[in-house]
Amino acid sequence: MFSKWKSKKQQTLDITSPLTGTAVSLDQVPDEAFAGGHMGKGLAIEPAEGKLIAPFDGIVAHVIKSKHAVIVEHENGLQFLYHIGINTVGLKGSGFTSHVNTGDKVKAGQTLIEFDLETIRAAGLPTVTPIIITNSEDKVEQMEAKLGAVTAGQTEILSVTLKS
Repeated sequence: MFSKWKSKKQQTLDITSPLTGTAVSLDQVPDEAFAGGHMGKGLAIEPAEGKLIAPFDGIVAHVIKSKHAVIVEHENGLQFLYHIGINTVGLKGSGFTSHVNTGDKVKAGQTLIEFDLETIRAAGLPTVTPIIITNSEDKVEQMEAKLGAVTAGQTEILSVTLKS
């Protein structure tokens, strides 16, 4: 199961990883906007392979023109930004293939973006991928991140308790 409500009373959502790799805390991201939590709460994943999947059923709220990032909205209104690499906007889409468009409905496990890790590394850019709840200030009471080795679609990475 990709995501589930533990109970309506608890209003807690468990989110699985959209990537295979190693989950790290945001303070490990070499970009102050992410590391300082200015974009919202979350974590980051150092990807081991170049495939980003939807960890839950949702709607694509936005695909960044250069295809290095996507925002997916959960049915409860939480918006998750998946930003592949740091400063990868400068690649202008090179090495990225988006499989979704803004407004698309997506199912858990569906491929959102494929990316070439070697293209990112060859440009001298970090591949670490922040996963941010962009509206966490308004919607999240508390969040627990689970760090370490993760497998896309299988390993739980976030437990999010919503504000009532």
